[in-house]
Amino acid sequence: MRRAGLGEGGLPPGHYSYANSGYSSFEEENDRLTESLRTKVTAIKSLSIAIGHEVKHQNKMLADMDSEFDSTTGFLSKTMGRLKVLSRGSQAKLPALHDAFLLLCLLLSFMDH
Repeated sequence: MRRAGLGEGGLPPGHYSYANSGYSSFEEENDRLTESLRTKVTAIKSLSIAIGHEVKHQNKMLADMDSEFDSTTGFLSKTMGRLKVLSRGSQAKLPALHDAFLLLCLLLSFMDH
């Protein structure tokens, strides 16, 4: 049913529907921007997953290093205890003390590298 003074679709003469007014160009632009955003979100997601894997790997390496340092600390503590015992002994044990000291220095320099 048409009313007086209204054109097709009930719009006043001179007005156009959305399809005729450029609505489709806005929709195409929105589709293009949506696809661009989807691509960026996918890239960020992939990067986040890669960072997560790297963090897990680094944490494992740190835990292994911590374990190794604990082991080395225990070994060095025992060595220092033995050096104290040797230093309290007679002068006949001096060469053994010297060798133990050189071994300790070697271990310490190895830990620095």
